[in-house]
Amino acid sequence: SAAWKEPWAGPCAGAELSLCSPRYRIGPFEVESALIEHPAVAEAAVVSSPDPVRGEVVKAFIVVTPAFVSHDREKLTLELQQHVKKATAPYKYPRKVEFVQDLPKTVSGKIQRKVLKNKEWARV
Repeated sequence: SAAWKEPWAGPCAGAELSLCSPRYRIGPFEVESALIEHPAVAEAAVVSSPDPVRGEVVKAFIVVTPAFVSHDREKLTLELQQHVKKATAPYKYPRKVEFVQDLPKTVSGKIQRKVLKNKEWARV
């Protein structure tokens, strides 16, 4: 349907703890948990990211474990996407993946997803 390709702004717009797709509400914790199960992932944070076709998509920021630092990033991205599809559901995989040295955290060590999300949406 045409609605599938149009950006959406419904009840998910701006939601802190959920990511949206045209038909689904996706919790970042489920996607992060699936990513962290993979041996290449030391830490992961998942946020929504602007997309010209879908409106928003799932984006994962990944801190790689030392054993995977030298691995091909393109191949690793595909491997992680497949892993999430199998561990959760096909529509929940991160369509965008960015490998980072570290993730922004609070003084107590909690990942600051809002910082990552704000950077993503500031690029629009």
